[in-house]
Amino acid sequence: MRVIGISGLENSMPFKKARFPGLEEREYRITQGMDAAAALVIDGKLVAAAEQERFNREKATGKFPIDAIRFCLAQAGLTIDDIDEIAHGFDYSPYRDLYTQDEVSSELYKKVFSRDALLEQVRRDLPGFPEEKVHFVGHHMAHAASAAYTSGWDECLIVVNDAMGEIESLSVYDFHDGKIEKIRTIGANDSIGILYSLVTLHLGFDFNSDEYKIMGLAPYGDPSRFRDFFEQAVELRDDGSFRIPILKLNKTREERENYTATRAYLDEHLIPRRLPAQSVSSIHEDVAAALQECLERVVIHVCEHFGNETGLRRLALAGGVALNCTANGKLFRSGLFDEVYVQPVAGDDGVALGAALYRTSLTLPMPNHRLPAPLFGPQYTAADIEAALHRFEGNVQWRNLGSLEATCESAARLIADGRVIAWLRGRMEYGPRALGNRSILADPGHPEMRDRINAMVKKREAFRPFAPACAVEEAHRWFEVPQGSEFPYMISIVNVRPEVRNLLPAITHVNGSARLQTVSVQDNPDFHALLESVGKTTGRQMVLNTSFNVKGQPIVNTPDEAIETFLGTGIEFLFLENFHVTRTVA
Repeated sequence: MRVIGISGLENSMPFKKARFPGLEEREYRITQGMDAAAALVIDGKLVAAAEQERFNREKATGKFPIDAIRFCLAQAGLTIDDIDEIAHGFDYSPYRDLYTQDEVSSELYKKVFSRDALLEQVRRDLPGFPEEKVHFVGHHMAHAASAAYTSGWDECLIVVNDAMGEIESLSVYDFHDGKIEKIRTIGANDSIGILYSLVTLHLGFDFNSDEYKIMGLAPYGDPSRFRDFFEQAVELRDDGSFRIPILKLNKTREERENYTATRAYLDEHLIPRRLPAQSVSSIHEDVAAALQECLERVVIHVCEHFGNETGLRRLALAGGVALNCTANGKLFRSGLFDEVYVQPVAGDDGVALGAALYRTSLTLPMPNHRLPAPLFGPQYTAADIEAALHRFEGNVQWRNLGSLEATCESAARLIADGRVIAWLRGRMEYGPRALGNRSILADPGHPEMRDRINAMVKKREAFRPFAPACAVEEAHRWFEVPQGSEFPYMISIVNVRPEVRNLLPAITHVNGSARLQTVSVQDNPDFHALLESVGKTTGRQMVLNTSFNVKGQPIVNTPDEAIETFLGTGIEFLFLENFHVTRTVA
């Protein structure tokens, strides 16, 4: 069975801009259907997947993912005629009557959420594809399937936690015998994801985009300063649920659209909102710290309650809140579960995978193996790379090193010398993290390296930490994790061992933590080979690893994009597979 899962709602943001003109650009992100993606699942196995943004270069785009679909088909050597189903990771049809209460809502349903709206895009981009083969999967069920069928387990507790699906914000499931059964749902009017995003917006960052910045800012602050506010704002209940009354302050259509009543409440009772151009001060750090603490309190409360209620000792997480690495780290260390699995493409791009897996599960017995490092995107040949280099002839010079071994030795020497390199190799990552195939790399032992990379490449806030990528065999030497522990997705915070923190200044956050990625031969042999070479030159099989992009742009996909980004930044050297690229000296 061949199923293409998709995510995204193409008309969502255009509809909002047309119906609500004059908003701040950041406010238009208070909407559904970003992060469009496509995933091809054949007989229950993921074959190819990618976000649409990596092709059209519109960050977090919600547009119909035709370019991602075409890639998936080409990767498998198929045409659209070979596909049994297209599965979309939203299903608003059960709630159609809710959207008939006023003219705007009715139009929203018709133009954004309805089956007809999606079919119009299918007819436009995939003419002739049978409409009866287009199916819809509830958003949280798609998230749950993405975690259940990639966990490698035969049973577990699943918690899906995001801003909102169709009408829910958090759902709890019992997974056993290949079936996913819902236990509990919490509605969007009590969404911890929406509250976190609204405070993110209040602190001068972007809704549904910059929440990870708050996570990075929080360790600088003192949560006690605003703890009372958040403890009153979020009421934990004995049944494992919670309530957030301030999200219910929005009564009119306009208030609900942009949470204006809640945001006014934050102005009056928390702190005045910060404008993006204003500097970040200690009061903003303290709000971030208290908000992060509140989120962790909610996550632990829900998971502990339903873990005890079901007796399940394995936990799988999905949904945008599951990208909060600090909360994940707290769960890992809590001892509440024997094992915790966070589906690495936990945001809405991951429901493309989940929708395809769920539809497959209705027909076939599902294979269930732990998802490896999600390297399911495009890969480029030596001929592709050489053609791209010739397109930039005059600006770059290059040599083909001929082998992985020689390439790793050359890159490792540069890293040991304190140079910053870009590394494009193998299949592009699916999901938000660069895991060694579209990465900027450097030595974590240089004290000034974080500031250098921020200045020369990333152009981002100085408070945000960089992550380490470490060979799995060595991770226990540098981090407080058991020997052999695997963290392949860069999705959880761990503590750097106190005795070596001074040796790793570029990846150790202010609170002694790091967002660890472990690399194994099985998951990514080429990147592991580079880390081994780095170990021979620095004594540490570890690099600072950050995504190969600049602020506001998607991670690079093609060799052309890599070269263009290289030339437009201060990156010192570029490696495209076995090609070593430098700038042409005038």
